[in-house]
Amino acid sequence: MCRKWNDARNEKGEFSYNDTIFEDLIRRFEKPERKNRWDSPLFELYPHRDGIEKSSTAIVDAVSYLTKKVDSKTRDVKILQPTIATQNTRFSEANSLYELDRATQGVINAIVEAQTQAMGGPINGISLGQGLPTVNISGSVSLPELRRLRRTFIKLTGQTSLSGPAPSVDADSAKRMFVDYLNREFGNAS
Repeated sequence: MCRKWNDARNEKGEFSYNDTIFEDLIRRFEKPERKNRWDSPLFELYPHRDGIEKSSTAIVDAVSYLTKKVDSKTRDVKILQPTIATQNTRFSEANSLYELDRATQGVINAIVEAQTQAMGGPINGISLGQGLPTVNISGSVSLPELRRLRRTFIKLTGQTSLSGPAPSVDADSAKRMFVDYLNREFGNAS
């Protein structure tokens, strides 16, 4: 049927596909299915059965349905919720990872420096700056253990950004989150 329409358009001098492109289109054609999200809503038109010409009420109804304004009062329209596959990626995702990496490394460096200055003695709390919480360590923590905790924190932060909106990750908030995580981990270890 489609081949006949394309040939008829070609004979009339109207736009039509050349044979190579037409055959490629036929090979790549996938029958639309209602269960596929990208095929919803699916309007099935049968030109011979429904008597559809260039314009008909079925086409007008389909176009008006697709261009209808959707609001909370519209009952017959299924509003699709965005999923991770359809959401726009955040503009600063690479910068957020960089900020997170840099901030957590800064916290690790501050802990190692404080432990070095204490020379194995007790550390009451490590201050990271004004407005940031202090790191509460009851004993000495090795550098490999700090690195392991840092890797785990970065992985956990990445997982939370996949399941919902990403937390804001500027340098101070990243440090704050990491210090809270470390304090919980060090509190559980004792």
